[in-house]
Amino acid sequence: MVETPESVGGRLARLKAKLAKSSNPFGKALFNILAKDNLSESDWEDVEDTLLLADVGAEASEQLVDELRTDARVTGKADPAEVRAALKEKLLDLVGRDTDRRLNADKPGANRPGVIIMVGVNGTGKTTTAGKLARLFVSEGKSVVLGAADTFRAAAADQLETWGAKVDVPVVRSDKDGADPASVAFEASAKAKELDADVLIIDTAGRLQNKANLMDELGKIRRVTEKNLPVDEVLLVLDATTGQNGMTQAKVFAEAIGITGVVLSKLDGSAKGGIVISVQKELGVPVKLVGLGEGPDDLAPFDPEGFVDGILA
Repeated sequence: MVETPESVGGRLARLKAKLAKSSNPFGKALFNILAKDNLSESDWEDVEDTLLLADVGAEASEQLVDELRTDARVTGKADPAEVRAALKEKLLDLVGRDTDRRLNADKPGANRPGVIIMVGVNGTGKTTTAGKLARLFVSEGKSVVLGAADTFRAAAADQLETWGAKVDVPVVRSDKDGADPASVAFEASAKAKELDADVLIIDTAGRLQNKANLMDELGKIRRVTEKNLPVDEVLLVLDATTGQNGMTQAKVFAEAIGITGVVLSKLDGSAKGGIVISVQKELGVPVKLVGLGEGPDDLAPFDPEGFVDGILA
């Protein structure tokens, strides 16, 4: 039975509510410190510690503390409404309020089919995210093809097929385990072209045994796909709960294939929500999508305003 995925508007409203309800939003902890009158040195240390614990990253934390220290709304006699406004403004600046977060396939004049390669370490929810992304496009009335180029885990291709079947999206996979991932990517790109699909999403393996091997494999998948279609987007799927350890892995993928955006999966406990800020600062690419929860439609475009409101709730 084919399912109808939830619309983008419905997803955004749910995600905002989830962020506000999630455990220990760090924005709230910051607000509680900053709303005191005449902050002491140890209060400012608490502010910095709160930011570091939330994975905001050392550089961004220092920047935010410096800006808050010179803000008249925060120093001296504190008016809670003004403190909240100041904090919201500065967090929005750090997250990037005007950043273009559209998927390249959604931009006017985009290539058709638009090709998205999904990369990331195994266990970050990459294959699941590829399936959820297909649903997101289907909810916008787009036709999608999925390519199962993670040929080292038979379960990955089976998983993609299950996702595809639910929303009537064809999946290109190899008949045998351990087949050459690039050949699957080549077939998938030929199929997407033949079907004149709007979008092709290629799932790749996330083994990180060594950097050179990973670079070779991802580079080859990209080159082979580009014989049929240009690659518009490389999305790195990062588990929001891995914190700074995830950042190290992210850099390896960024060097291996050149990423255009990040999908943060498992952003349920926004105590660690600062990863949104540090990952963008480190990699120089925007967070485009966020996953909050296990449901098939728990993936939505990242909305900076909703995110900041959620962590200040």
